Amino acid sequence: MKKVLFVATVVRLHINMFHKPFLRWFHEQGWQVDVAASNDYEDKSECVIPCCDHFYCMPFERSPIRKGNLLAYRQLKKLLDTEHYDLIHCHTPMGSVIARLAAGSARNRGTKVIYTAHGFHFFDGAPLVNWLVYYPIERILARRTDLLLTMNGEDYARAKTFPAKEVRKVDGVGLDLSRFVPATPEQKREVRQMLGLGENDFFAISVAQLIKRKNHIVLLNAVSRLRDPAFHLFICGDGVQEQELRQAAAALGVEKQVHFLGFRKDVHRLCSAADLFLFASVQEGLPVAVMEAMACGLPIVASDIRGNSDLIEPGKGGWLVQPDDVDGFAAAIRGIMADRAGLERMRAHNLEKVQRYGIEAVTAQMARIYQKMAE
Repeated sequence: MKKVLFVATVVRLHINMFHKPFLRWFHEQGWQVDVAASNDYEDKSECVIPCCDHFYCMPFERSPIRKGNLLAYRQLKKLLDTEHYDLIHCHTPMGSVIARLAAGSARNRGTKVIYTAHGFHFFDGAPLVNWLVYYPIERILARRTDLLLTMNGEDYARAKTFPAKEVRKVDGVGLDLSRFVPATPEQKREVRQMLGLGENDFFAISVAQLIKRKNHIVLLNAVSRLRDPAFHLFICGDGVQEQELRQAAAALGVEKQVHFLGFRKDVHRLCSAADLFLFASVQEGLPVAVMEAMACGLPIVASDIRGNSDLIEPGKGGWLVQPDDVDGFAAAIRGIMADRAGLERMRAHNLEKVQRYGIEAVTAQMARIYQKMAE
């Protein structure tokens, strides 16, 4: 029986969020499927991984200087020297670093190592410290990588200069398109009534943590530049910036137009009823939130950064604006609001394009990759 090991820093926020379809695929092919990660469930007993034969709980930590990572390295190396896996697929920055360091002897015995970069920490416009720390690490460890997978064009172009045996670009982790679909007129009316919106109000939505990297302050300023009381922005997400952003909305005089909804479990319902999706983040790999909005048939106004630029074709699926360009965001929003026919064309374009990022398409793509690596 062939064996595969998936390695990531955590289970709840990574393995179970992104990789269950691929674990299932291996299981259906008759492979032994194992996982090495940290149990990040608050109630540890809730850590259940579908289609996993053996779960090895290891003390991975996100910070590279934490001692748990040294212990995780020792545990993982012992496992790899004992189990003789055919494939190792590693994810997350620390999970992938430790896995590739620990897999030296295993690779000499024929184990192949796949690493998926969900978004390099070094990117166009990244802080210098990111380039000084993360770039050399990734370049060095590429020598221990049989296949390096990237998810956006910028990372792919850069990774092709690395000494990995092979570099490929894949279409994300797979979106469940059955959950994110356009709403019916009746469903839209129900959501708009729930949110207190009038018939002539314009409903924009943004889904992102309330942290500095997501750059919500630019959206708040853009709303203030619109000077249109019929425009409403609903922000789904929680985070350390909530109070700061609420105060900023009040200072800008848009507290009645910007609505903080906190963490929501019905994002798909809200998105499908909206008119427009806004996303001003300064750093992404391939943003799932944008793909979900596309699947709901929304036009997108987003920051012109890697990941966003892979998904959004300017003038076809929305508009891309420099992350700090408040006037640019306001102008793009105003243009979409004024062009209802164009809005419908953007809806149709995004609904068609997002199909390639669906779970069925991505699973098929990964299946071909796994089959080739297992030869």
